Amino acid sequence: MTSWRTKLLPPLLAIVFAVLLSAIALIISGADPLQAYGTMIGQMFKGSTAVDTVNLATVYYLSGLAVAIGFQMNLFNIGVEGQYRFAAVVAAIAGGALQLPPVIHTLVILIVAVVAGAAYAAIPAILKVTRGVSEVIATIMLNAIVGGIIAFLINADQFGVQRGNNIGTREIAPSGRIPGIPLGSGTLFGFVVIAAIIGAAYWFMLNRTRFGFELKASGESTTAAAAGGVNAKKMTLIAMLLSGGVAGLVAMPELLGRDYTYGITSTQMYGFTGIAVALLGRNHPGGIALGALLWAFLDTSAVSLEQINVSKEIATIMQGIIVLSVVVAYEVVRRADLAAEQRRVGRALAGNGRKGASVAEGGAV
Repeated sequence: MTSWRTKLLPPLLAIVFAVLLSAIALIISGADPLQAYGTMIGQMFKGSTAVDTVNLATVYYLSGLAVAIGFQMNLFNIGVEGQYRFAAVVAAIAGGALQLPPVIHTLVILIVAVVAGAAYAAIPAILKVTRGVSEVIATIMLNAIVGGIIAFLINADQFGVQRGNNIGTREIAPSGRIPGIPLGSGTLFGFVVIAAIIGAAYWFMLNRTRFGFELKASGESTTAAAAGGVNAKKMTLIAMLLSGGVAGLVAMPELLGRDYTYGITSTQMYGFTGIAVALLGRNHPGGIALGALLWAFLDTSAVSLEQINVSKEIATIMQGIIVLSVVVAYEVVRRADLAAEQRRVGRALAGNGRKGASVAEGGAV
């Protein structure tokens, strides 16, 4: 399989498919595709939209990384949604209750979030390795349960504090917050730097460590990995715990950089978005970053479509089209490369067969 076809052709095909199919969807809705695309791009240069896009992409990036770790082990951790929400409420409660010096306070909150996310992911991980329970089923059920846990914890009789019509955890003191980076008309989350470090660590783990090699090998074939001395069950457990630990950080950019409290009405569905982002990025940290930015761009600029009398929900359709385009493009290229490889092998075998026949005829003479 040639390098340029593997790395460049699928993304290019995906872009072409996505643009064409999105244009068809816009035409069906009665809109001018060129005008819609121009309006969305123009929105990026208005107010704080660009900064808001990067901030939202930071959250999506962390969610995508959490999902990608599971994908590397051929695990479908659909429970990132529940893991990050559980970690967020636990970390917010701990952060609001503690009074520590700056930096130390922040580090303690982050550690609590990672441990809480890993602990919530440990439940389906243990069920998987001990009883063979599908991680998909277990995590879906835990996603439903977490809503009840949050409602119980964020209660006036437990750790909740009433603020107007909303109820949430106690506000985290300034010593536990992560300062933002002022940029023009907006403020960039300081957590962007931490997210970049996590992405670099993910890349290093996969490509420069024995653990990363064993993780990918187990994902490709547990039987072959076991023959090489890799404990597949142990790798499954570690992969799920790592995925849950990273998932625990998903809400931290907003919690420590903007909201400082976690409430019943806090934003949800970041975990499910991470699945799409990981698919877009093909589990590569750089690809996930681009996928997160694209997804965040569509979310933040969708509101501008209402200016030209186009429903902003068309952006959701475009997001789905993009995911399908990426999947289809990679599958098309994979099948084309497989067919080309089969033809090369067939020609090589035919050539060797003719040479063998020639040698046999020469010996007979």
